[in-house]
Amino acid sequence: MRGRSKQRVKQDNNKLKQVVVKSDQELNKMSSVVSTVNESVVPLSSHAPIACSYNERIRPLLDAIDKLRNLKVMQEGIQLPTIVVVGDQSSGKSSVLESLAGISLPRGQGICTRVPLIMRLHHHSKPQSELHLEYCGKVVSTNEINIAEAINIATEEIAGNGKGISHTPLTLVVKKNGVPDLTMVDLPGITRVPVHGQPENIYEQISGIIMEYIKPEESIILNVLSATVDFPTCESIRMSQSVDKTGDRTLAVVTKSDKSPEGLRDKVMADDVNIGLGYVCVRNRIGDESYEEARMAESMLFESHPLLSKIDKSMVSVPVLARKLVQIQAIIISKCLPEIVRKINGKLNGNVLELNNLPQKLSSVAEAITAFMRILGLSKESLKKLLVRGEFDEYPENKNMHCTARLAEMLDKFSRELKDSSQTDPNEKFLLNEISVLEETKSVALPNFLPRSAFLSLLQYKVKRVSNIPVNFVAEVWDYIETVVVNIMMHHCDNYPPLQSSTKRAVLNLISKMKEQSASRVMEIIEMEEIADYTCDPEYMAMWSKFMTSRDAFKAVFNGALSIVNIEGFGKIDVGHLRDYPCVRDEAFDLKMRLTAYWNVVLKRMVDSIVLHLLLALKKLVNQGMEEETINEVLGPQGGGIERLLDESPSVAVKRARLNQSIGLLKESREVLAKIIDRIAIADD
Repeated sequence: MRGRSKQRVKQDNNKLKQVVVKSDQELNKMSSVVSTVNESVVPLSSHAPIACSYNERIRPLLDAIDKLRNLKVMQEGIQLPTIVVVGDQSSGKSSVLESLAGISLPRGQGICTRVPLIMRLHHHSKPQSELHLEYCGKVVSTNEINIAEAINIATEEIAGNGKGISHTPLTLVVKKNGVPDLTMVDLPGITRVPVHGQPENIYEQISGIIMEYIKPEESIILNVLSATVDFPTCESIRMSQSVDKTGDRTLAVVTKSDKSPEGLRDKVMADDVNIGLGYVCVRNRIGDESYEEARMAESMLFESHPLLSKIDKSMVSVPVLARKLVQIQAIIISKCLPEIVRKINGKLNGNVLELNNLPQKLSSVAEAITAFMRILGLSKESLKKLLVRGEFDEYPENKNMHCTARLAEMLDKFSRELKDSSQTDPNEKFLLNEISVLEETKSVALPNFLPRSAFLSLLQYKVKRVSNIPVNFVAEVWDYIETVVVNIMMHHCDNYPPLQSSTKRAVLNLISKMKEQSASRVMEIIEMEEIADYTCDPEYMAMWSKFMTSRDAFKAVFNGALSIVNIEGFGKIDVGHLRDYPCVRDEAFDLKMRLTAYWNVVLKRMVDSIVLHLLLALKKLVNQGMEEETINEVLGPQGGGIERLLDESPSVAVKRARLNQSIGLLKESREVLAKIIDRIAIADD
């Protein structure tokens, strides 16, 4: 299945490459279309239709973008070119949109637009207009008379009956003769002070929605400003400037030009607020004026008013605004479309790869056994790499999983601690312990013979003093190994939660057994060192002989008044107190040197024996112990049997469903674009 999926992805990629190349070629041709729209501005007339000539290659692209928006491709992180309408409350935003669409929108006190309103305007030649709303998975048909009420009903269903707002969009489709082919998003008007019934944080809520829509680089901001206010004081200007500092994607429409004509020309020409796409001044529809009457009145105003007539005709009237919006829309779509295609392609490939990397959904016991054995195999290989071969490529950044290095550090620490704990107490007088032991092991025997019982007594005392260090070291090692093995096994079982509890139980059981075995082995090693004083290591005799080179100096010191002697291996020692033990001090010296030489052998032998035991135990754990314990645990009565693997993890199931849904959406989006671009190419040919 995965092989076929990869082959299909490869075919889709090849097709998409052709689509992208074709889209780039066709969109280059569009630039000439857009420029001709600029050159063919219809003379301002009261009878000129708002809709302007729209090339056949541009209309399908707008349809494609609308279809992508309906498919909710933006939920996949792919931004679409959008004209976003923003403005302060009472700036005349609704009047502008009404003039463009030729319909009446909801009016009233406070915030009328409480949800993002996506307005899709379609010019068609039929005399009868067609209107419908799309929201919450429903399509509700309406007409020009009832549209305002229908929007209010839909808004209440989305945002509630109060005065709160919602991020959930409402789409209004208007197909009408004479309207421009535009898609715009109307957002709630900006208000700083909440009125009765509005949330206290209404400003923050509205700002959040506005920033969500105007922040993407693909968005064109249509900033509606009232001629009656100073532009720099408008909150909508502050917001647009925060995301579009150069103003390259901001167009301003100035409403209420007839109410404040004084100085308006200077304001739009000075451009103190940096509007890169320019200004368009309009006259709002007043009272019960029809849209035709409003158009005639607007034309007369900018033709004959002593102040407003001085504003350049390319900067006034609703028809000019419509044409500019159409041009800007065509440019931004032609600019963004190839990148949208590439993003869809990249997102689709990433999702397909992620889906293929999910564990195969198991549908039979045979598949479950195969998956289980694969997990064991991968885990065993990871354990070999980390615990035996010292390879850590699977965990390059996690130093705690670099096991051979960490074990070496623990061994060095153990060896140092063992050696340090054997050092003679600096407050202990030289040879007094040995003399005490010799006094207590006297027997009826020839003189000058060292009693073995004295040697063993001192040896056992020294072994007991350090016996807890090896025991603690082995326990620490196995605690560390337990952490490593659990991490490895859980990692490889990550996508199979039913297996995790049984596997972890197997690890803990096995490590517990091996920890007990190691503790028993260490105690045995300690016991052997207590009962025997044997070595074939030649270093013992070499060290003893070296120590004994100080015997003559040791004896000579008692013939004089000095009490300090330099003894090999011990440094300068005060032996004045030994003048009281003339009969036994030479034997004590010999006993001390023999024990010191032998103790070095004991320490090395203890470290070597324990480390070799641990290395053997790790090898057994990796090669067979972990595998056997896990199989017994999983297949045993407590593990629940291999059938438990057939139950897919809820998190994996959710992830698989999400990826499948996303892949379906992205493929459909890609097909939409491919068909549109093919239509453009055919029409051009």
